[in-house]
Amino acid sequence: MAPRWDKLSLILAHLSLIAALLVFAKGFFPHKAFLPGLATWPNDYGSSARDAPFDRVIFMVVDALRSDFVYGNSSSFSFTQGLIRSGAAVPFTGHASPPTITMPRVKAITTGSVPSFVDLVLNFAESDTTSTLETQDSWLAQLRARGGKLVMYGDDTWLRLFPGFFERADGTTSFFVSDFTEVDNNVTRHIDDELERDDWAAMTLHFLGLDHIGHKTGPKGPMMPTKQAEMDGVVESIYTAMEQNSHLKSCLLVLLGDHGMNEGGNHGASSPGEVSTALTFISPKLKSAYEGQASPVTNAQDYRYYDVVQQSDIAPTLASLLGFPIPLNNLGVIISRLLELWTIPKDQYDLLYENAEQIHRIAEATFPTEFAAQATASGCSTSAGDDAAILACLWRQIVEGRHSVGSEISTERLDELNQFLRGAQSLLSGAASNYGLVSMQIGIALAAVSLLLCVPSFTHGALQAGFDGVFLIFIMLMYAITMFASSYVEEEHQFWYWTLGGWLLLLHLKDGRYKTTGLPSGQIATFLAYLLSGVVRRWRQTGQKYAGDPDFVTEIMAPNSWFLWVLIMVTYTIPSRNLSARAAKWMGGRQMGLLPVLVTVSAFVFKVAFTAADAPELLYKISWLRPLVVFVRGYPLEKLAQVVFLGLTHLGGCSLYYETPWKSIEHLKSWLAIFQDIVTIFLVTQSRTVDVPMYLFYMLQLKFLQRARPHSVSEVTVLAVLVQYATFFAFGGTNSIATVDLSNAYNGISGYNVVAVGILTFVSNWTGPIWWSFAVCQLFSDVDLKNGNWRFLLTTQATFAGVHVLAVMVACTVLREHLFIWTVFSPKYLYTAAWIIGQHTCVNLVTIGGLLWYNISEK
Repeated sequence: MAPRWDKLSLILAHLSLIAALLVFAKGFFPHKAFLPGLATWPNDYGSSARDAPFDRVIFMVVDALRSDFVYGNSSSFSFTQGLIRSGAAVPFTGHASPPTITMPRVKAITTGSVPSFVDLVLNFAESDTTSTLETQDSWLAQLRARGGKLVMYGDDTWLRLFPGFFERADGTTSFFVSDFTEVDNNVTRHIDDELERDDWAAMTLHFLGLDHIGHKTGPKGPMMPTKQAEMDGVVESIYTAMEQNSHLKSCLLVLLGDHGMNEGGNHGASSPGEVSTALTFISPKLKSAYEGQASPVTNAQDYRYYDVVQQSDIAPTLASLLGFPIPLNNLGVIISRLLELWTIPKDQYDLLYENAEQIHRIAEATFPTEFAAQATASGCSTSAGDDAAILACLWRQIVEGRHSVGSEISTERLDELNQFLRGAQSLLSGAASNYGLVSMQIGIALAAVSLLLCVPSFTHGALQAGFDGVFLIFIMLMYAITMFASSYVEEEHQFWYWTLGGWLLLLHLKDGRYKTTGLPSGQIATFLAYLLSGVVRRWRQTGQKYAGDPDFVTEIMAPNSWFLWVLIMVTYTIPSRNLSARAAKWMGGRQMGLLPVLVTVSAFVFKVAFTAADAPELLYKISWLRPLVVFVRGYPLEKLAQVVFLGLTHLGGCSLYYETPWKSIEHLKSWLAIFQDIVTIFLVTQSRTVDVPMYLFYMLQLKFLQRARPHSVSEVTVLAVLVQYATFFAFGGTNSIATVDLSNAYNGISGYNVVAVGILTFVSNWTGPIWWSFAVCQLFSDVDLKNGNWRFLLTTQATFAGVHVLAVMVACTVLREHLFIWTVFSPKYLYTAAWIIGQHTCVNLVTIGGLLWYNISEK
């Protein structure tokens, strides 16, 4: 009866936990309300009659165009820098508020609003259509409403956000990050034809290659200068056409990045490199209004070149430059330097007042009590009171002062407007989300129920485990506490590295009390496993504060790529040899042993081909691999990957058929060892090339642990919890969205498939935890498997999952007003959901738990 209750309680606990995650997310990530419809001109003054400097715009987005890529000394944007020096280009650093990924940033630069953090999730759902801007005001909608045609080429995010908006379009998926050239050539091939046409009001170009290069090789990768020069060439061709074609005389070119990138080449968080983008307004007409500026800039702190403006400022600035009403939901402020295009101060004042009046409507709807109180008060103060009250007082003074404004505008009046605009922007952009506290509290309650379902079984097992049980409880309590500190969440890997290292040393000391025969002895073997854990943790530098610092990959492997490939070949050889030896016994002949060799060779060939396309610098100096590189160029990567996956599936089927793991414990343990080798080849296929040798270290660690004395279930359980989390970070994972690895998400897939890409993305980012989930099963003794003692592993994992979720939920609720709620705690919540649904439920409970329960429970 007890085993049945254990199984039922685990299932109910995980179902409750998944429900908790969904319900909590509904309250924590609400869609922000917006005003429907389009803005129109006010009736009390002639805004529409004021001449606009430009009549059309070319909006050129270069994905991940960090500010130094255009303005810095090492930039290859030489033509653009020449335009800056001549005055034909006015440069800024655009500040991209987190989350620094494409969809939220496109929303910000088109509507002027601050997108909801839930857009971060929707950004990865390429087929999602719920996050459309079809009914929301934007500069695209304004141009379309007045009869202008829109065209778009590049990232298909624009097509999903603005369905039916574009007269002509050619979208390209943004997630196939191994494509550096075709993804941009598909944009460039349309430009010349469009520049000859005069029927469009806005041409949007969104180039993806630079971002893809950053993801693969970092901001200092060998292909980055070439890509920058290519984008600079696009600017030159457009600018030349603007000078030569009469219909482009009043055309404005805006060159910008949607976000930047960190030193690892990724983005999504809030480091200076990720939030600092290039933003340059370009036109031959600007030469008459502006003097040139120095370019390149020799030094800049935190990538802040020239004046820094918010990306939301783009929408009202374009409204002024092209002569249409500011979008209704805009929180941006017209960029003051571009107001110099209007030489009459009254025009500058009117532009700013329109901007202020539009933002005032949002501020008044957000803080109705404060604005109502100031409207009826006998007087007000702009130096005392809360921010909303001061803002309301400023608006009152502006309205009263507007009646006395004549043709001569004092700088005091302009400063007053700017003070209101910047204050409103800061207050409204930083205002807390409209949290659904009831949903959040229900989610916390469901998480608590899940934990309570696990506590009885876990407490019973922990008491029997003695010191090991106390150690488990200590880990859980310490982990829960660290979730309330942003710095610990950012550097969570340190917690797991230190606890895993400490546990391996404890096992080493325990092993000293047992005698084993052969070399190495059990105690030495455990110590060697501990040393290998040190190698693994230093293989790749992770975390958020020290990402990009020297590690084994950058200091040893990259300069000596031949050594990397030797380790890779050894990594492939070990599982291939094990599988061949076993397969030869299945049919009593060596012929069967060739199947694993063929599968492994195909996997190695795919890895070489993928590296040649993905990170060719790792193959430049490997002359003995050059013939293979030349050979595989004629075969598409997706077909090579499909061959590998088909071969691995066939091997898995053969292992089940011949090993019959359901017959006995001995059969099961034999099959687990074989299946581990199959899983290894699969996970190596889904890993970055530089990370492949880590599987060699893991295989050695597993052998060393098996070589030591038989470990108790509680010892294996502690190891399982620690090693799964530690290896996630060892492969470069963090609690930042910036480190989500999409490089292997399309292996074997020709187009976007939400299920297949989602599974491969999860596997690619959780390769270490998945590998060890199966590996620890081989450490159980026959006795523990037969007696059912192994169930303590599942109980502990379920209990820790409950602690994990509950701690994160409570931290997000308590700290919802915290400065880092959207940059640290919210991404941590999303990672927690991936851990619970993907790793704990699908891998640990369903796969491992189901496997052991089915094969052992009835024996």
